[in-house]
Amino acid sequence: MRFWDSSALVPLLVSEAASQWATREYQRDPEIIAWWSTDIECASALARLERDGSLDGAAMSAALLRLDLLAAAWQEIQAGTSVGRVAMRLLRVHPLRAADALQLAAAVVASENEPSTLPFVTLDERLAQAAEREGFAVTRLVGS
Repeated sequence: MRFWDSSALVPLLVSEAASQWATREYQRDPEIIAWWSTDIECASALARLERDGSLDGAAMSAALLRLDLLAAAWQEIQAGTSVGRVAMRLLRVHPLRAADALQLAAAVVASENEPSTLPFVTLDERLAQAAEREGFAVTRLVGS
């Protein structure tokens, strides 16, 4: 079981440069833990691709269906006071945006404050660096 950031999930939904890597990682361990807004973040990324013309309507519908199937199977960390407190701390010690701080805070909560027990999967280098500093073993695309 690993915590997946939305940046690492999008390549499972649409074909892009990191898709082979993401698929291998998912096949290696398909048990996903995700933050409660991860599906929204993924839908936002997909909508951006559709607006940019990288996805047509049929590809968008297929990607959203894949997202629904993944989300139905993953363990979701809900928003709550403990996630908020951890996110506030993370914002003070790492150069993160609010959404990334919430992702990482959810992972901290999911690990029961023992980051070394829960691998963290991301394509976001800034988030990866913060996760490593927090004690997570980070899985990332080599060269990212």
